[in-house]
Amino acid sequence: MATFKGLVSSLVRKLRPRPFEGSEAYWRARYEEGGNSGVGSYGKFAEFKAEVLNGFVAERGIATVIEFGSGDGNQLSLATYPRYAGYDVSDAAIAACRARFASDPTRTFAPMSAYAGETAELALSLDVIYHLVEDAVFERYMRTLFAAATKHVAIYASDTDEDRGDGAHVRHRKFTAWIARELPGWKLVRHLPNRYPYKGDYKTGCFSDFYFFEPVTA
Repeated sequence: MATFKGLVSSLVRKLRPRPFEGSEAYWRARYEEGGNSGVGSYGKFAEFKAEVLNGFVAERGIATVIEFGSGDGNQLSLATYPRYAGYDVSDAAIAACRARFASDPTRTFAPMSAYAGETAELALSLDVIYHLVEDAVFERYMRTLFAAATKHVAIYASDTDEDRGDGAHVRHRKFTAWIARELPGWKLVRHLPNRYPYKGDYKTGCFSDFYFFEPVTA
């Protein structure tokens, strides 16, 4: 009987929604429990992002790419970047990516805790910013992202302060205003609206657009 009760208790814990304990804890738990990077990294959304980014890399002759929030690697599987370095807060996600791309020496992965100031011509942030619910985490991430770029920054995210009721793990931010105020050495050079705009169903539309930044030249 005790064993049966233990099994029931374990099942209840798995079925009960996990309390939100912060953005990093959320993503660590999500990947550790077998979750993936979400609908935005699969299907038509992933194909749209790959088309835009692969085209941008080819157009600008970019040789090196760095990404903060590499996730499970499914989006990367569609990329044609010459060299790529991915960082993530989840050790489970990093392990999965290392296994998935083990035969490709042009792809490297490391936890954010191991990031030591590496740079690349293009720094990427895809579907990350609106998951950084804490102000300090958001600001640290943004400064790291732009400091890592030598020529370009590409962000795929929502750009609004509107609370849309998307859950505790989502906080929309008008990040372009933050960049204009806090990082005046960078300018927005291209805004590309989503091919599949959000109309109430996250499975068919997305609230993220593309934003490309370059350094301000004298």
